Amino acid sequence: MKKGCPFGTHRVISPKGVLPQPADVIDNTMEIYDNEVLIDVQTLNVDSASFTQIEKQAGGDVEEIKKIMLGIVAKAGKHKNPVTGSGGMLIGTVKEIGPAYAGNLKVGDKLATLVSLSLTPLVIEEITAVRPDIDQVDIKGKAILFQSGIYAVLPKDMPETLALSALDVAGAPAQTARLVKSGDTVVIIGGGGKSGLLCLHEAKKRAGVNGKVICVGGSEKSTERARKLNLADAYFAFDATDAVGLYNTISELTGGKLADVVINCVNIENTEMASILACRERGTVYFFSMATSFTKAALGAEGVGKDVDMIIGNGYCRDHAEIALQVLRENAGLRKLFEEMYA
Repeated sequence: MKKGCPFGTHRVISPKGVLPQPADVIDNTMEIYDNEVLIDVQTLNVDSASFTQIEKQAGGDVEEIKKIMLGIVAKAGKHKNPVTGSGGMLIGTVKEIGPAYAGNLKVGDKLATLVSLSLTPLVIEEITAVRPDIDQVDIKGKAILFQSGIYAVLPKDMPETLALSALDVAGAPAQTARLVKSGDTVVIIGGGGKSGLLCLHEAKKRAGVNGKVICVGGSEKSTERARKLNLADAYFAFDATDAVGLYNTISELTGGKLADVVINCVNIENTEMASILACRERGTVYFFSMATSFTKAALGAEGVGKDVDMIIGNGYCRDHAEIALQVLRENAGLRKLFEEMYA
C-alpha cells in the first residue's frame, strides 16, 4: 500500500507543490493510501455561498444543478465551486481504514467530515435527491479523509441531517463564543440564516444582560424567524450591500457607538463595507461568509479610514463541533426550527 502525506499532498495533480484545497485538480481514485480513510457518502451539505451560486447558474432547475455538481467533481476530483472557491461537508460511513491511520475511527462509524469538500477527494456515482431549501444533496458515492482531516462522529440524540446542518457551520457559533464578551454590542448580519441563528444564541449568552445583540436579516421572513425565538435585542431586515444605509441604522440603534463585534453570515457578495462601517474603531469584524472578498474588505477599510480587526472565517476552531451541537441542545425553540427546516 502506498504511503500518503498527512496533509494529502500525494493526491494533488495540478499545480504541483500546493495543498489539496488550493489545487485545481486532485486524484480521486478510491484506492486508499496507508494513512487515509475511505467513506461511503450519504449526503453532501454544500456551503451556502456555493449552492446559491450553483442554483442561480442552473436557473433553479434541479436536473441542471445535478449536472453542474457532477461536472465540478469530474473536472477537479473534488467539489470545489470554481466561482466561490468553497465546498461544504459530507456525512457517510467508514468503509476502510489505512493501516498507518492514527485515530479512533472504526469501520462502520457514521461521521460528518469537518473539512471542506473543496479539498476532499470525491466520486459521485449518482445524485439521488436535491434539497435546495437546505443546500443538501443525497448521493451514492465515496470520499477520502486525510490523516489531518477533522471529523465528528454523529451524535445519538438527534437526526443525522439535523446534526449535519449544525456541523456544517460549526465554526461560526464557536468563534462567536470566543469573540463576544459580557456587555458587548454585537451585530450579526444574516442573522436569520442557519449560521446566523446559531451565532445569535451564542452572542446573547456571552454578551449577557448588559450587552446588546442586533439581528440584521436578509429578508422579513428570516428576520421573523429570529424574532420568534427571542434571540436578539433588536431586529430588522436590510440589504447589506447598502453599506451607508446599514451604518446609519446601526448608529441610530447604538447611540452612535456602533458595534464591538460584527459577525457576517451572509451568502451574497459586496457586504464587506456594511460590516466594517457598522463596527466601532478597534472593534472586531468576523467574516464567516465564504462570499467575502479579502481585497474588498482590506482596501475598503483602508479607504474609509476604519481601524478594525478583521478575522477570516476559519471553519475550524477547537471544540467547534460540540459547541454547535450544544446550542441545539440548550435552545429547544432553535432545535425545533432546525428540525423543521433541515431534518
